[in-house]
Amino acid sequence: MTTYTYFYKDTAALTGRSLRHILRSPDTIITTAVTPVALMLIFVYVFGGAIDTGTTSYPNYMLPGILLITIASGVSYTSYRLFMDMQSGIFQRFQSMPIARSGALWAHVLTSLVANLVSLLVVIGVALLMGFRTGVSVLGWLAVAGILILFVLALTWVAVVAGLTAKTVDGAGAFAYPLIFLPFVSSAFVPTGTMPGPVRWFAENQPVTAIVDTLRNIFTGQPVGGAIWVALAWCAGILVLSYLAATAVYRLRIR
Repeated sequence: MTTYTYFYKDTAALTGRSLRHILRSPDTIITTAVTPVALMLIFVYVFGGAIDTGTTSYPNYMLPGILLITIASGVSYTSYRLFMDMQSGIFQRFQSMPIARSGALWAHVLTSLVANLVSLLVVIGVALLMGFRTGVSVLGWLAVAGILILFVLALTWVAVVAGLTAKTVDGAGAFAYPLIFLPFVSSAFVPTGTMPGPVRWFAENQPVTAIVDTLRNIFTGQPVGGAIWVALAWCAGILVLSYLAATAVYRLRIR
């Protein structure tokens, strides 16, 4: 068997282990979905009537931002699970076994991807009940899925860095708080044109706005323009940098 074959088999086995932990504790997925759903209820039924989004209904306008908050909330559990594995010494035990060195990290990343996709489906289902509607084609849904998957992978590798370097359980998940906050200072919930100068500049030049605008335009059937390339560049840049940082830290921590 080739090295790649061993890597795929080992990663699949370790991913199965991580997924079984989630199945035994499904409250993590439920908790991940609760906060975004609560935010949808508040924004649609409390603030939505006071926010002018033109011809776009407010559930349609704010859903992309809610999806990104769902992901930011979900990856904090990846950091937590990785930290707990580090504390238990299981990575050191893996090193004494004939398994691929990087398989343990990829198992956490793939588990994060599966768990986040389930949470996103739950949130989209609730959004449909609240009035979200879209005439997007199958190709459009595939484009949305691709962008969200890329965003999940980018933030998950950031979570891996946090999980490997955290000193406490609280620290392992604390990195996600700024990520959850970013959509509030973007075009996710209100048009950036209503913001004061410095805040508007930040909102228009941070990654969330480009991603949100791209997803919103796909959902509403509008031209995505250059926003999609900016969104993909942000996601790819974060993914590459966080992956390199995570693998470097992993080599230092696990010798």
